[in-house]
This record gives sequence, structure tokens and C-alpha cells, in this order.
Amino acid sequence: MSVPIATAYEYFTGLQNRIVAALEEADGAPFQSDSWSREEGGGGISRLLEGGALLERAGVLFSHVRGAQLPPSASAHRPDLAGRAWEAMGVSMVLHPRNPYVPTTHMNVRLFVARSPEQDVEDVFWFGGGLDLTPYYPFAEDVRHFHKVCHDAVAPFGKDKYPSYKAWCDKYFYLKHRRETRGVGGLFFDDVNEPDFDQSFAMTRSVGDCFLDAYMPIVQKRRDTPYGERERDFQAYRRGRYVEFNLVYDRGTLFGLQSGGRTESILLSMPPHATWRYNWQPSPGTPEAALSDFLQPREWL
Repeated sequence: MSVPIATAYEYFTGLQNRIVAALEEADGAPFQSDSWSREEGGGGISRLLEGGALLERAGVLFSHVRGAQLPPSASAHRPDLAGRAWEAMGVSMVLHPRNPYVPTTHMNVRLFVARSPEQDVEDVFWFGGGLDLTPYYPFAEDVRHFHKVCHDAVAPFGKDKYPSYKAWCDKYFYLKHRRETRGVGGLFFDDVNEPDFDQSFAMTRSVGDCFLDAYMPIVQKRRDTPYGERERDFQAYRRGRYVEFNLVYDRGTLFGLQSGGRTESILLSMPPHATWRYNWQPSPGTPEAALSDFLQPREWL
């Protein structure tokens, strides 16, 4: 089949614009816009905010890139496609709020196409993406809200989707060397191409469209919570775990670097400040110690 690239392009760029507009309204500061091109093919638009009243760093990125040969990270799970030309498009974002009581969050929706070298052989497409929440001082009601919105976004596409993609998220965003999840999960899916393009694209759109409903009520509830140096210090310590995951495990980061992607955009997901301490443990009974109970997979609904 011929993948309708123009239709996907219209959706992804529109999603980027809608999310940026909502975040600008919430923060009160404008995002910068940085258009870029890639020598091998394609380019993108990086929308970013640094030093905002609400968002210490925010990146909402659109990319549409092409290449002559799939990089190893993309063909590792599909060895039959190794060597094919490829095209990828999507929106990826990470928000690092200033207030430690407002969680960090990530969302990604994307389309990947592996082009066939033979005219009579169909191209192979698949969708992927998801969203997840990384709180520093978690509130169970906030996590339940986030998961309820995630559940409702994929429920029309099958009762199996939320439990499957929730479990996939817990498994994917797991720091094996720390024996803990990166946060409290959400949804993660990849290699989605059944039953057909239209249904796969519809589900991907539903996931992208649910992000603001999942995240912004939590922002509004927690953004004015008082905090001090203790909370900021703990936030920086926990941000170190975010860095560890992105650099050690994240397939998107690896794909971007292996495919010759734009380094500034790829690493925009990193927090502006992070710290590491040797063998530090929070004191028992403190709010900081309570986080560890949330960093193991559990059912929220």
C-alpha cells in the first residue's frame, strides 16, 4: 500500500501546534521555534521553552526524516527489514516543570515506513508511541487520573489495549540497574499496523489527543504548591534517574543518534539540572522516601 504521508504530516504538525499553544497559555511565556534540515533527508521543527515560570525546560518536537538504510536500533526487532530505505515522522515531547510537585512527563507518537526496493512489494509501516508520568512527590489521585485518561483513549480499539500497553510501559520504562520504574507509567506501544492503516492511525491519534486531558489537570492542581530548597534538591537527584534511562535504554534516543539525527533536538529531553549522590537514601518516613512505593508496577484503576 501507499502510505498517506501527507495526512500523517497534517496531523502531527497540528498536534505539535495544539500542545504548544496550551503550554504557552499555562506558562505565560512563548516557545521558541527552531526549524532544521537533515543532510540525508528531511528535517523538523523544534519548539522549546527554557526558564519559564511553570516549565523549567520544555521541548515539543516534530520531525520528518528519511534515510537510505535502516539504523540498527530500528531493525533489531525486524531483521527482515534490514537494509531498507526508511521514512519516519512524529511528535515527541518532554516537559520538566520547575515546581517539584508537578511531575515531569513525556509523550511520543510516530509513524515509521520501511520502503521496499522492489516495486511490486508493499512498503511496511508501523505506528508507535505512548505517554508516561514521572512524579517526584506523587499523589495517588493524580496517577489514577492520568491512567484513567490513558485507558479511555485506547478503550475504543479493544479491551485488551490498556492492560497490554500499560504493562508494556511498565516494562519499557524500567531501570534494571536501579530495580525501579522511571515513574508511574502510562501507555507504550510499538509495531502497530493491524488491522490496517486507518485503524492504527486512529488509535495513535487518540493517544496523542489525550495528552492535554491527562496532564494539564495535574499541573493546575499542583503548580502553586509551596516548595523550598529541600524539594528542589530532591527533584534534581531524581532527575538523574531520568538522564540514566534516556542515555542507557531509550530506543528513541539511540535511533536519533544512530541515524545521524539532530543532537540538540535529541538531547532536549534532558533536564536542565540533575545531580547524583553516592549511595544516598532518603530518611524513613519522609515524603522523599514515599516515592519508592510508587516506583514498582501496580494497577491504578
